[in-house]
Amino acid sequence: MRPSGTTAVRERLGGPLAAVRPPGRYQVVQSLKAAAAAALAWALTGWWLAAPMALMAPWAAVALVQGTVYRSLRSAVELLAMMGAGTLLAAGAAALTGDTMTAMLIALPLTVLLGNWAPVGEQGLYAPTTALFVLAYGTYSLPAVGHRLLETGVGAVVGIAVNALVLPPVHSLQVRTLACALPRSCSQLLHDLSEGVVEEYDEARAERWHRAAGELPGRLSDLRAARGRASESFRFNPGHRLRRSTSSPSTDWDGVWALVANRLLTLTLTLWETASEHRGLPRPPDPPLRALGALFAAASEVCARNAAVMERGPDDACLQERAGHLAEARRALADAKEYLHAPGPDAGASLGSLVAGCQALLDDLTPGEDGSALPAAVRTGRT
Repeated sequence: MRPSGTTAVRERLGGPLAAVRPPGRYQVVQSLKAAAAAALAWALTGWWLAAPMALMAPWAAVALVQGTVYRSLRSAVELLAMMGAGTLLAAGAAALTGDTMTAMLIALPLTVLLGNWAPVGEQGLYAPTTALFVLAYGTYSLPAVGHRLLETGVGAVVGIAVNALVLPPVHSLQVRTLACALPRSCSQLLHDLSEGVVEEYDEARAERWHRAAGELPGRLSDLRAARGRASESFRFNPGHRLRRSTSSPSTDWDGVWALVANRLLTLTLTLWETASEHRGLPRPPDPPLRALGALFAAASEVCARNAAVMERGPDDACLQERAGHLAEARRALADAKEYLHAPGPDAGASLGSLVAGCQALLDDLTPGEDGSALPAAVRTGRT
């Protein structure tokens, strides 16, 4: 029985629709603030000032409800410069030619070039679009130009004020969320390795491990970017002390997991090469692989406990569990070292590479004396 047309369409759209996530609280709040700023700017210029082109004010207000108060202030300077330039160039071209089409042919190339050339980022688009609006309305007298510049300024002030005074955005929570996600991702990968190396893993499976390890540096980059947004969100923010914020780990935390990510990249690459038919590096024997599987399982638990320490703080029970798993991992490493002198130089080379990587991994995961997740490698600056 063939599916109906409605069912077929639903099946085709099921994947893309499932990937669409509902907007978060931050998106909803910022959208409502932008709408409120636009309405307030329209009311001030359209009703109170009786401006002839009240569109400029709400347009500027919406554009300046940015992700941080600092970004609103910085963007305001750029936006006012671009909208002012677009207004003046359009009015000048129209006054010079007396024809709207000819004025467009003069003003638009200049404003597009200005927007692309000036170091104003996305705000450069407002120069040509403002010129189009000015020419579309068709009033180019000096009072009209002054009104448009005034409307733009009012909209900018309203947008900045609403963003700064109504739930000003603070992004510290995202830093903590991403910082906790790093050890969880490492824990999951190590868990997969612990199950896979004791089985007859093939090249495709080993490649998936290496690809998963290759995603970790990208998550570190996301964490560093989130730190930048969090730091920026406190600049010129009059209400950040009234907003709920969360303490974030130090940047040394990033260094720990940068080291761990590099170890996992090396380990998974070696495993991939031992599974590849195109490489001359043979798979290590089963007994040392079982020892490495136990090591990966214990290291996975160490990473999971590190995530718990970051979320809840270093309670004694969690720290004892982490120390126990770390000791278990070192015992498994000692067991794997017993097979380093096994027959076959190639097999010894592949096992030696894995053992060296695992020993470095455990050193990276060894906590500091204060119970934190900062190993001696980070405290002494070793990379």
